[in-house]
Amino acid sequence: MATLLHIKSSIFGDAGQSAQLAARYVDQWQQKNPVGELVVRDIIADPVPHLDAERMQALGSDAGTRTAAQEAIVGYADTLLAEVKAADQIVIGVPLYNFGVPSQLKPWLDHLARAGVTFNYTENGPVGLIEGKKVVLLATRGGMYRDQGADYQIPFMRQFLGFIGLTDVEVVYAEGLAMGDHAEQSLNQARGELDQLVAAL
Repeated sequence: MATLLHIKSSIFGDAGQSAQLAARYVDQWQQKNPVGELVVRDIIADPVPHLDAERMQALGSDAGTRTAAQEAIVGYADTLLAEVKAADQIVIGVPLYNFGVPSQLKPWLDHLARAGVTFNYTENGPVGLIEGKKVVLLATRGGMYRDQGADYQIPFMRQFLGFIGLTDVEVVYAEGLAMGDHAEQSLNQARGELDQLVAAL
């Protein structure tokens, strides 16, 4: 049975442009996978705690030495990781806020970056340990940033995901959404690209 993990990160909820594109992808995926499992992680409605010294120390601790509080932190991170590992595909809405990813998305990523669990350091550099999953990123922006040297959103996402082994990444862009008539043209193009992605599954 196929499993799709949907990460929601729009501060505007289901009204956000990235959320609407993701909903289109999810709907079509479910039509193609009527017995598939959809797992939704809404990191706006249910925020992931930001990384601090306590959480960092807990995630790097040895199992036999953890306090009860550290066990709780690791257990929470394990839940987030289990959702990723169980998924065949992951779709992430990634709106651009003030030149970066939503601040709520960063702690979700932080809880996935665990030495010896999702990546290993080797003499040739880090090696990601999560493999065999397709990731679809839905990049929505008010302005035009793609390939102009000011995109700090998708290059970061690609680098992070690749760091933990998720290298099969497709990106659908919807840019210029605050630029009048250009918005609908960009959204229509993004919708068409999403439809093609699902059709190719």
